[in-house]
Amino acid sequence: MIGQMLFVPLLALVYLACLFMIAAYGDRAARLGRRLGGPWIYTLSLGVYCTTASYYGGVGIAMEAGLAFLPIYLGPVIAMFLSPLVLYKMLRIAKAYHITSIADFLAARYGKRSKLGILVSCIALIGVAPAIAVQLKSIAVSINLLRSGSVHDAPALANDTALYVALGLAAFTILFGTRQVDATERHQGMVLAVAFESAVKLVVMLAVGGYVVFWLYAGPADLSARAEAAGLDRLLTFDGTGMSGTDWLLMALVGGLGFLFLPRQFQVAVVENQDPGHLTRASWALPAYLLLFLLFVLPIAVAGILQEVPVPDLTILQLPIDHGAYALAVAVFLGGLSAAAAMVVVETIALATIVSNDLVLPFLLRTGWLSVAASADPSRLVLLIRRLAIVLIVLGGYLFFRLVGAHLTFIEFGMLSLLAAAQFGPPILIGMYWRDANWIGAMIGLCLGFAVWCYTLLLPAFVTAGFGGEELLARGPFGIDLLSPHSLLGFRALTPTGHAIFWSLLLNVLGLVLGSLLGHATGLDRTQAEMFVDVWSRADATRMWRGEVRIRDLRDMLQRFIGPERTAELFAADARRLGVRLPLEGRADARLVQTAERQLARAVGSASARALIGSMVKSESIGSRNVMEILDETSQLIRYSRELERKSSELERATQELREANRRLREVDRMKDDFMATVSHELRTPLTSIRAFSEIVRDNPELTEEERENFLGVVTRETERLTRLINDILDLSKIESGRMQWRSAAVSLATAVRDAVDSVTPLLDERKVNLTLDLGRHDLAVQADPDRLEQVLINLISNACKFVAVGKGRIQVVIVETGDQVELRVEDDGPGVPPGEREAIFGKFIQLGDRLTAKPEGTGLGLSISRQIVEAFGGTLRVETSRLGGAAFVATLKAAKPAVDAADAAE
Repeated sequence: MIGQMLFVPLLALVYLACLFMIAAYGDRAARLGRRLGGPWIYTLSLGVYCTTASYYGGVGIAMEAGLAFLPIYLGPVIAMFLSPLVLYKMLRIAKAYHITSIADFLAARYGKRSKLGILVSCIALIGVAPAIAVQLKSIAVSINLLRSGSVHDAPALANDTALYVALGLAAFTILFGTRQVDATERHQGMVLAVAFESAVKLVVMLAVGGYVVFWLYAGPADLSARAEAAGLDRLLTFDGTGMSGTDWLLMALVGGLGFLFLPRQFQVAVVENQDPGHLTRASWALPAYLLLFLLFVLPIAVAGILQEVPVPDLTILQLPIDHGAYALAVAVFLGGLSAAAAMVVVETIALATIVSNDLVLPFLLRTGWLSVAASADPSRLVLLIRRLAIVLIVLGGYLFFRLVGAHLTFIEFGMLSLLAAAQFGPPILIGMYWRDANWIGAMIGLCLGFAVWCYTLLLPAFVTAGFGGEELLARGPFGIDLLSPHSLLGFRALTPTGHAIFWSLLLNVLGLVLGSLLGHATGLDRTQAEMFVDVWSRADATRMWRGEVRIRDLRDMLQRFIGPERTAELFAADARRLGVRLPLEGRADARLVQTAERQLARAVGSASARALIGSMVKSESIGSRNVMEILDETSQLIRYSRELERKSSELERATQELREANRRLREVDRMKDDFMATVSHELRTPLTSIRAFSEIVRDNPELTEEERENFLGVVTRETERLTRLINDILDLSKIESGRMQWRSAAVSLATAVRDAVDSVTPLLDERKVNLTLDLGRHDLAVQADPDRLEQVLINLISNACKFVAVGKGRIQVVIVETGDQVELRVEDDGPGVPPGEREAIFGKFIQLGDRLTAKPEGTGLGLSISRQIVEAFGGTLRVETSRLGGAAFVATLKAAKPAVDAADAAE
């Protein structure tokens, strides 16, 4: 008896341990640079929509109302067919602006206002509690049914298995969902585990359906005949649902909106997406998944009625138990555990991000508890907040389950959460296409819609559970029939659920539209609207910034929130953009500020990032209203020039920005003059030598043959130098003007290295340099232009040869595979490159010999051209310390399919 009681909980723990291992494998693959999130994994992860409310509750509602379960799944099918219009644009917006959650999406669209983020967070937390509750209820009752054959809805707290499973799921979520502060990080391990769970519950549903139809009965014809004899053919008709056509449309609408805007769906569909192209397959594969998932719902429901199963929601578990198929019953339990675990894990990760970024951090920033100037590392605090939030969210769902769990069906739990999430639909969908939608309308619409949801669905749930009088539902408060939760204003044409959907979404849309038309939009509102509506053209637009921020202060704050390594990469990229090293005491320009803000948004959300950046602006302090409403003048100059002409203060700011732009243009003009002067000097030097030695030969016929050969040799070398210089300038001009003709092909990297070595062999022999090669697989290929790749290799090897000691220098060329990339290392034992010079040497006409010793041979353009060639094919070129003691030039290129040599092909 004890063994039977312990078997199911132990089985659940073993299954969860398997999920741990799957997630750990996915995370380990991610750290090694391997991407496991292909289109099929992405599609299966979207299957997290099918929770236990679908897994168990679909059959339960089919037993009572036949086809009434279908509209909830028609909505996601329609949403996927419309993904090019909706989901694809959401993906573009989220990736462009580093959106971390659905609350962050809405806050960013409507002026980066923390008030809106707080409202959305509260709605999400309250609305998701029923969904978590039904997962815990399903686990509890299914374990009880397997262990004892009966259902105990509310066991003692110490004996409640659901509580322990809830804590286990919270631990799982913490381990694999809050490893880094970056909320846009992809949880590859978690997604892999969720995809596995989606596959498990689908296989189990098909197995149970096959068992019922072909084992308990003699096939579909036999089951259909028995159903008809029992008068159950009504379940296959529209009338058997007890719903009107309007109810069907409303249920399909809320299903589609819930599929798009449930926090967990936004997490897997948008935040975890690795490639927008995955939507192409998911647009048809997910509807196919749902079709298979629902294929046997009606046959199982009919069998449940014929077998007189006492609890409709547990029919798929009860039928195998009643007929001695205990192994199948255990599989059904694991399928339900899969559905519950996937939902709880993904939902709590999404909600924990919302809690930290849109509730707690804005509060800490406004109250001063989290100071920008403090020295403590805030990333640990952010992770702690998210981990505590995960535990509290799961326990909140458990509390809801304990309060009303015994009085609602699985599908009723699910509808509560679906309709709550559907409230996010109007402000998101309308906001992505209507520029004039503003934060006032969004706040009004969400408040109205959520209030109606609470009154028409949540309140009746608590009344049914005994928290209030039944008269409230039947006659309305104070006996006012027009205020009855199930028949507002006397409207009784719909089911209670359809009634709640109709009124909540109607008032939501009306509040959004009217509030936007009557409310006043600020400059930041208009800017954010433009950025979201026209995301295809404005994602990379740079906005003007009011105030001054020192580069050093910006760097120090970023290091605290996103880490030194990523901060260094950000500033190095900006230095390459400007072509100069950033002065730490200088003023950050608009693009650098915008980039920093977007990187911060990855960690703390858009509203908090805006507040953090605003707190650093001279003359502005955290918590003031202006910090959260800083005007973005770029879009205003484009779209509201007439209005700005009437505002002298705005014109003064625009004039100041124009002066700054003019100063930068002058700087660009100076850099052009410097470039021309350098080119002229470099051309004049060999030309002077050529002329001088040519005149010597011409004017001195008495020269000996040896002297003449010597002078002509100098002329030849200077001519070759001049040719190299002109070729390099032409190459640089073509690359920077975009006129370079690239030929992309799969190139054997080992072959390219050997060809380059053959070209520089005379130089190696002349300087007596020892060259060693470690080229790995011969068929290892990269995607590049063969000729340009060889040019890069020749440049790197010859460059190394010039700096090593004559007669004893060493050069090593190594090829290393790293996942879907290939790393080529050219290392030497020369003097190396000081850390402060490692970016500068990739500039034009920069040679390290200028700073260390005498100027080496060359034009000073080779490294600049080499980097641009490598970057043209999606790679990188950097310099670091060599293992030989000198410099190591590292080129990272994309791997391609193995190249096939002509000789191999002939064989």
